[in-house]
Amino acid sequence: MEFSTFGNKFARYSGITQLMDDLNDGLRNPDAIMLGGGNPAQIPAMVDYFTQLNASLNETGDLAAAMTNYDGPQGKNTFIQSLAELLRKRYGWDISSKNISLTNGSQSAFFSLFNLLAGEFPDGSHKKILLPLAPEYIGYGDAGLSPDMFISYKPEITLLDNGLFKYNVDFKALTVDENVGAICASRPTNPTGNVLTDEEVRHLDALAQQHGIPLIIDNAYGMPFPDIIFEDVTPFWNANTILCMSLSKLGLPGVRCGIVIASEEITTALANMNGVLSLAPGSVGPAVVNKMIEKGELLHLSETVIKPFYSAKSQQAVRWLQEAIPDPRFRIHKPEGAMFLWLWLKELPITTMELYQRLKARGVLIVPGEYFFIGLGEDWPHGHECLRMNYVQDDDKMQRGIAIIAEEVAKAYQQG
Repeated sequence: MEFSTFGNKFARYSGITQLMDDLNDGLRNPDAIMLGGGNPAQIPAMVDYFTQLNASLNETGDLAAAMTNYDGPQGKNTFIQSLAELLRKRYGWDISSKNISLTNGSQSAFFSLFNLLAGEFPDGSHKKILLPLAPEYIGYGDAGLSPDMFISYKPEITLLDNGLFKYNVDFKALTVDENVGAICASRPTNPTGNVLTDEEVRHLDALAQQHGIPLIIDNAYGMPFPDIIFEDVTPFWNANTILCMSLSKLGLPGVRCGIVIASEEITTALANMNGVLSLAPGSVGPAVVNKMIEKGELLHLSETVIKPFYSAKSQQAVRWLQEAIPDPRFRIHKPEGAMFLWLWLKELPITTMELYQRLKARGVLIVPGEYFFIGLGEDWPHGHECLRMNYVQDDDKMQRGIAIIAEEVAKAYQQG
C-alpha cells in the first residue's frame, strides 16, 4: 500500500515508538527489569489514595458522569477553573480559565504546539523549534510535520565532585534568528534530570521576547505538581510563556491528560485543534484531580509523598551505580528532578545503542542516548556514550539491573 507523505513520516518506527514498545513488552514479561520507559512509580500511598478517591467519586456519580459525557474541546471546565485559581493563589500569576487548555496527554500538546508555531508558513517561509540544550526529550523528535523541525545546541559540561556532572545552556553558542518559531526546554529535563536555573530561564525568556516568539517550558515533572524537582528554583510563567504540565507523573499516566497554560490566543488555537483531532480531551483525569484540588490534597501529596519518594530513590540508585561501576570514566548527571538518571560512559568503545541491545538480551531495558540529541546537526561522540535509566523500580530489581549494567559496561570497556 502507498502512504501519503504524512503517512510515510508518522507510520514509520521511531525512537518514541521503540521506547513505548519496550515498556509494553516489559510489563507483559514478569522477569524483565524495566529501567527504560517513563512509567511513573507505583507509590503505595498514592495507589491507595487514588483507589479510595475513585471509590468516593463512584459513590457520588461523578466518575460515571465523567465517563459518559463529552467535555468541550478546551477540556473540563470545573478542573480548568480550579487549576487557574490554584495557580493564582500559589504563585500570583495573572491567569484565568481562558489561559488553560487540556489535551489528550502532553505528547498531543507538543505535536499541536510545534506544528502551530513552526514548519511551513503561508508566506513560504520555514521556522524551527529551538531546543537550547541537547539532550532533550525523545518524544519531541518525530513530532514535526515538516522535516528538520528542530535545531539544538551542545551544552556546557561541568564536572562535579563525587562522580557527577551537570549540563548548562551555552548561551555563547546559542543563536536565535528569524528562522526560529519558538524556544522549548523541559524543566526538569527528561532524560537527564537537569533543572534549568532561574537565571537560565530568565535569559531564555528575554531572548524569546526580544524575537517575538514564545518560550515553551515542559513542566511535566515540575512544580507545583507532581513536584519531582529537587533544586530550590522558582516556577516561571508570563504571557509569553507556554507552560506544559501533565497528570501522568502524579501516578495517572493512563488517563492521558496534558495541560497547557498560555495566552488566550494559544489556548483557543489548541482547543480548536482538539475539536478537529479528537473532539475533546478525556474527562476522567480532570474529574479526579479536580476533586484533589477541592479537598486541598493535590499539592500536599506532591510535596509530602511524591517528591520525597523520588528523591530517596534517586539518591539510592546513584549510590548503587557508583558502587557497581567504579571506573573513573563513568559519571552521572547530577539528579535534580524527574525520574531518570543520565549515565555518561566516557570513551565507551561501543555505542550505547549496542549496549542497549546487549542489555535487552539479558532482560534489562534502558534507553540509548543517541535518540535524545535532536536537531544537533552533527554526530557528537558524547551522544553515543550516554544512556537514560529509570530509577523507580523496586529495590531488588534495581540492584539486579544495575549489576547487569555494570557487567556489560565492564565487558565493553575490556573487549569493545
